[in-house]
Amino acid sequence: MKLVTYELGGQARIGLVTDDRIADIGEALGVRSIRELLEKGRLSDVAKLKLKPERDLASVNLLPVIPDSLHYYCVGVNYADHLKEVQDAGIARATTKEPVFFIRFPETLVGHDQAMVMPKVSDSFDYEAELAVIIGKEGRYIDEADAMSHIAGYSCFNDGSIRDWQFHTGQVTPGKNFFASGSFGPWMVTADEIPDPTKLDIKLVLNGTALQHSNTSKLIFSIPKIISYVSAWLPLKPGDVIATGTPSGVGFSRKPPIFMKAGDICEVQIEKVGVLRNSIVKERAL
Repeated sequence: MKLVTYELGGQARIGLVTDDRIADIGEALGVRSIRELLEKGRLSDVAKLKLKPERDLASVNLLPVIPDSLHYYCVGVNYADHLKEVQDAGIARATTKEPVFFIRFPETLVGHDQAMVMPKVSDSFDYEAELAVIIGKEGRYIDEADAMSHIAGYSCFNDGSIRDWQFHTGQVTPGKNFFASGSFGPWMVTADEIPDPTKLDIKLVLNGTALQHSNTSKLIFSIPKIISYVSAWLPLKPGDVIATGTPSGVGFSRKPPIFMKAGDICEVQIEKVGVLRNSIVKERAL
C-alpha cells in the first residue's frame, strides 16, 4: 500500500493511493494522521476498507509523509564511498564503531512537488538522497533480530544541507535544519511490499543528470543496527522517521562543487519506493 498526507481545504488529510488516485481513509478509520494510524495499530485495517478513490493524486498538495513525527533521526556518513569523499574533501570524519546521528525538525521538511528553499544567507545548498524508514511499533532496547518487525514502511528523503553552516563548527545541526530545506515523500510504501530494503537502487537526479547512484546494500550500518542503536537511547515511537544516510556524489565534494540553485529540479529515486521531486527557490528577504 501507498499512504500519503495531503492538504485539502487547509487541513491535513491522509489517503490511500491506487493508480494515481486517492481515497481519503482518515474519516473511515477515525484517525487524523498517519502517525495516529500507526499509534492506534490500525495500519492493517486500511487494506480492509472498500473506498472508492475520489480525487486525482496530481490535484492535491502533498505534505511530508509524516509531518508531525515526534522524532526525525538522520544517520551521517553511512556509505563507505561517501565517507571517503568527505575525507578527501578535507573534512575530519573518522570511521566509527557506531552510527553517527543528528536530528532534523518538522519545519525543515516539505513534501513531494513542494519547493525546497535555499536560505538567503548561503549559496551552498546541497542535496542528499536517502532511504527513510518509518517506525510502526514502539520499542526500547530493540534487538537487531527483531528490528524489522518495528518498521511500518519506507519513503524517499532529501537531506538538503546548507554546507557552509554545517561546517561552521563540529556540530552539523544548523546546516541540517534550515526552514524548508529538506523533503520527505511522496508516500509511505508499507513494509510488506518491500520485504528486503537492503537491495534497493538509489539515485539523485538534478536537472536530468544523475549525480548520486548507489544501492542500499552498501550501507555501513544496517537498518536493524540503526534501529537497535536509536532505541537504546530513546524509545522509538510509531511515526518516528529514520533517514539512513546518503551515498557518494554530493555537491560539495565535487570539483568544482555543484550546489542547487533557484529554478533547479531535484529528484530522489528509490527502487520500489518511488520518486520524490522538488523545485528549488531562493528565500525572499524578510
